[in-house]
Amino acid sequence: MTMATGHRITVEQGTEHVRVVRDGQVLADSRRPLLLRETGCPVRYYLPPEDVRTDLLTPSESSTHCPFKGDASYWSLPDAPDLVWAYPEPKSEVAQVKGHFCFYDTEVVGD
Repeated sequence: MTMATGHRITVEQGTEHVRVVRDGQVLADSRRPLLLRETGCPVRYYLPPEDVRTDLLTPSESSTHCPFKGDASYWSLPDAPDLVWAYPEPKSEVAQVKGHFCFYDTEVVGD
């Protein structure tokens, strides 16, 4: 979908096995990520909340605004502020990512 001249975002259902591990602890493990591709950015994996250890995360007071996706909320670990984000009310063009979590460092696991 074209969002602005020269800027494009697509969201598609992925089948990759992705995992997020920090200090030896698995924070997320999913075989059903949403892949968000955005002009000028790396592919981001948005993971369903059922596949994320939300019990380990603490809501942050941080928030950011993206003109293409909307307002993001963040979660932290004690030693890793704003480690993960989500769009509670994303713009309609990327509505599929609502409630899904995205980590900065996501590993694609070769099965």
